[in-house]
Amino acid sequence: MTAMFPDRKTAGKLLGEKLATRFSGANTVVCGLPRGGVVTAAEVAKELKAPLSVSLARKIGYPGMPEYAIAAVTDTGQSVANEVEVQTVPKDWLNAQLITEQKEAKRHAEVYTKDMPARTLTGRIILLVDDGVATGLTLRAAIRGVRTQKPARIVVAVPVVSHETAEILRKEADEVVALIEPKGSEFLGAVGAYYEAFPQVSEQEVRALLQLSLKT
Repeated sequence: MTAMFPDRKTAGKLLGEKLATRFSGANTVVCGLPRGGVVTAAEVAKELKAPLSVSLARKIGYPGMPEYAIAAVTDTGQSVANEVEVQTVPKDWLNAQLITEQKEAKRHAEVYTKDMPARTLTGRIILLVDDGVATGLTLRAAIRGVRTQKPARIVVAVPVVSHETAEILRKEADEVVALIEPKGSEFLGAVGAYYEAFPQVSEQEVRALLQLSLKT
């Protein structure tokens, strides 16, 4: 029987408990991937008593199948792609999508971090947190974006990721920590399948969590 999480907050609390003995303290920065990942990351940050921030990366979905990511880009322009899939779409279309999604990531950066203190990542341990991972493209882009700021260590921390995707992420991050890491056909194929409640998260909710973290 597949383990299930009631919701993102519960998954984040469990993840934080697993990480606490190694990563608690101010030298760690917990960076959530908006939007759902910030809900999970906020609970991790509470457990670790560490500052909360965001890492902005946007996926590019296959034409007509927006949920199936074929590339991703950060607000600062780092990108990653499924090299097989991008060969099946027009190059001009892909370039236009990369520009559009980078602009959207920049807009999110302004919305989420307005009036918040800048988080210095240089020399610190960065926990990149999402509510789960399917293709891993968005997280891989986020890793590349964080690398430009020269952290001491990048740890991907998620409630669920397929073993195959986790192995890819381990080549780019310093470590991957997951509560559930199913192999092959054991993976249910969608992150939401591991949650009893998996609602959409609004920009307002993300900003509220980030603002609340400043008071705790």
